[in-house]
Amino acid sequence: MTDNHTSPSKAHQREPMRVNDVEKRWNDPAALRQASAYCLVVVVVVVAVAVGALYAGTDQPIWAWAVPVVFLAGGIGALVQGYRIWRRGGRWPIWQGAGWLLFALMLATLALPVAR
Repeated sequence: MTDNHTSPSKAHQREPMRVNDVEKRWNDPAALRQASAYCLVVVVVVVAVAVGALYAGTDQPIWAWAVPVVFLAGGIGALVQGYRIWRRGGRWPIWQGAGWLLFALMLATLALPVAR
């Protein structure tokens, strides 16, 4: 008769490595550079969309919502990256901070359509 239960060593191997989340020394310059570059790319895309909307000269609502939507997509992308890094056992709070920064910028730009 075979035992269908997995041994503790095999079950432990399938679990992702956990990092002490209480620890506040998240020194990872490479991850900080990646998250900063990601935020910078999102901001450059937002500026390109805003300049495109100004040069198009249209008053259509799609242009008014384009900037906050790009920030929203960028924030979601940063949080997804943070989740992926958390699953690998890495330093995810850097990406969470990037996501929250982009969400805050999205909230700030929601007032742009009525700021005329």
